[in-house]
Amino acid sequence: MRPHDELAHLLRPAGGGLFLVSTGRAEQLALQRRLYRADDDAQVVERFRANLHRIADARVILLGVPSDVGAGFRRGANLGPQAIRSAWLDADPQWPDRADQLGVVDLGDVFVVPQLLHDDMLSAQQLAASRRALYPDLPADHAAALPVSPLSIAERAFDLIFAINPHARPLLLGGDHSVAWPLTAALARARADRWGIVQFDAHTDLLSERLGVRYCFATWSYHANQLLGADGRLVQLGIRASRFDRGHWEAGLGVRQLWADQCLADPSASLALLLDHLRARAVAPVYLSNDIDGTDARYADATGTPEPGGLEPDFVVEVIRALGREIGLCAGDLVELAPPLGSTERSRRASALLALRYTRETLAALLRVAPAAVVP
Repeated sequence: MRPHDELAHLLRPAGGGLFLVSTGRAEQLALQRRLYRADDDAQVVERFRANLHRIADARVILLGVPSDVGAGFRRGANLGPQAIRSAWLDADPQWPDRADQLGVVDLGDVFVVPQLLHDDMLSAQQLAASRRALYPDLPADHAAALPVSPLSIAERAFDLIFAINPHARPLLLGGDHSVAWPLTAALARARADRWGIVQFDAHTDLLSERLGVRYCFATWSYHANQLLGADGRLVQLGIRASRFDRGHWEAGLGVRQLWADQCLADPSASLALLLDHLRARAVAPVYLSNDIDGTDARYADATGTPEPGGLEPDFVVEVIRALGREIGLCAGDLVELAPPLGSTERSRRASALLALRYTRETLAALLRVAPAAVVP
């Protein structure tokens, strides 16, 4: 199967990664028509498929992974991609035209079966049953080669994207933080340079497994760090909710951490330390992974694990801009926005708008353009 044809089976039009038949379906369809400037659902599908053939010339690839199966005890991040895209269109109704001009191609969403996480966790019988449900129009031998779980589908999709366009820079909309793993794994195969990861987060996500689960929101950073060689190319900012101190993680795993209290006490010095650390290890470019709970809960409580004492939004933006300007970005994400979990309607709206601000700043850094080129 050709890469574009395979992607057409793995993905859905933007906003369509959630399987809905009644509740929420009208809102989903309305968003799709706005995004694709379409008059009907057939036109949505037509324009979604046309975007798949624009990958080769894209500067940035936008992809949603609306899965919260890898999250903790509070769920809702599956609605993050839809909330960000809706807020984007509300703020800039001409965004689809602007995206075309900037070379940004929205490939839509990974299709998510909400009871699945990674194919390694499934029996042969479940894999076969899920393939019959997801790929009913394909011959059995073709379907047998395709993944069915959101993390596995996302990883395969990123592999295909890089096969078509090795220079594409992905911008991922999550989803819980487990969705950063498939992008990390694909980057490791696609890139031969000394790329690294800069991660905003309240939590370390550095467990090797959680309750026997290898890939989830609490483990992805551990496995990403192993892929990088545990040589200091993973830097975490905003950490403050950990059973262990910084020395435990840095000495044991070779990561570099700037905890939230350090960043709050001296933002300028913290940014300088980050840049000096990356330069000293010849790290360039970086994948910027932005868990919104790295930001103080006063600004973004619509997330699975909001924590007080976090980073200030202006500092996060300053870091994004400095990385784009001085180090370079090869990929980015915004994860863990969980719109239903905000304490009030006002806080839910504020969280979505902050997620949009971060997403647009990350996009500008990926494109190496001034933020004004992305934000009208």
